[in-house]
Amino acid sequence: MFRLIATGFAVATAFAAPSFAASFNTLSGEAPLVIAHRGASGYLPEHTLAAYELAIQMGADIVEPDLQTTKDGYLVAMHDSSLARTTNVETVLGERNGSYNVSEYTLAEIKTLTVETSAGNSYPGYTPSMAEPFKVPTFQEVMDLVKAHNTATGDKIGVYPEAKVPSAETMNRQILTEMQANGFTTREDNSFVQTFSAQGAADLAAIQDELGMDNQIAVLGYAQLTAEGFGVYDYPTGTINQLADLALFADGVGVNLGSLTSEFIVAAHDLGLAVHGWTFNQSTEEDALAAQQAWIDAGMDGLFTNYTDLTRAIVDANVSAVPLPAGLPLMLAGVGSLAVIRRRRKAA
Repeated sequence: MFRLIATGFAVATAFAAPSFAASFNTLSGEAPLVIAHRGASGYLPEHTLAAYELAIQMGADIVEPDLQTTKDGYLVAMHDSSLARTTNVETVLGERNGSYNVSEYTLAEIKTLTVETSAGNSYPGYTPSMAEPFKVPTFQEVMDLVKAHNTATGDKIGVYPEAKVPSAETMNRQILTEMQANGFTTREDNSFVQTFSAQGAADLAAIQDELGMDNQIAVLGYAQLTAEGFGVYDYPTGTINQLADLALFADGVGVNLGSLTSEFIVAAHDLGLAVHGWTFNQSTEEDALAAQQAWIDAGMDGLFTNYTDLTRAIVDANVSAVPLPAGLPLMLAGVGSLAVIRRRRKAA
């Protein structure tokens, strides 16, 4: 498969002394997933087809679209509830009912906008394949892009959508039915769904059972240690859900890096839960390596990254004959092998 070779791939030649990873401490024992956070959002405007395409060419295993719903019911890739931060809505369309919320505009109206972020709109050596690379894409368009790539190359790039209204059963159902219609139906498709709501995750599990689907489900939040053990802070309710309870319907947790510890990863793995960390935003080879290698050693199962090429190079260095740097301090040195436990979802 074609991979963009740019400045980020100088990582390989910069490594000075061998230190190879014979195996991984991930739940599966396989290399951690490189998850393109909002696409290659460090290089191109987030949540655009260009950003997703560049991320795929840089070696992402999965692309992550955050999803909002338009006034006329379409799912579009957009992190914020408002269009103001990332598009030119203020000058093109103006306010609706005192806001710039996605839900106030139709898809046709939103398609007149351009996504504009500080990342810029070009990357050396990359030419977008689509006619309008920086428009707000629908979820369908994101899946079409991924499917076309997989069909052409034989790759199995996955999607990892998040409903930005985390407890909305109707939105979660729509996400799953659209995924099902596009062939993203099981964990073998390398597909996930994520939510900041434990109740939303339980709903996703129930809807999947109803539809005969088995995508992996991740509960997002901050890691917390309580008297009962490790848990995840739940934004909608302001409560903490214990990992043991989440393991009844979820397959993993997506955890803020500032709250994460190696002990949390061990506890999650002991319950059969994968751990994905968010978000790696280091733009240089040295900083990315310093931030990410320790978590790879600790057994992190997936890395949400804004700089896909850097994370891809670091992960690949652990599985190839590319040496890792000698003497770089690891903040989690000495983490031993973690138990690999296959969780079976309990029958409802």
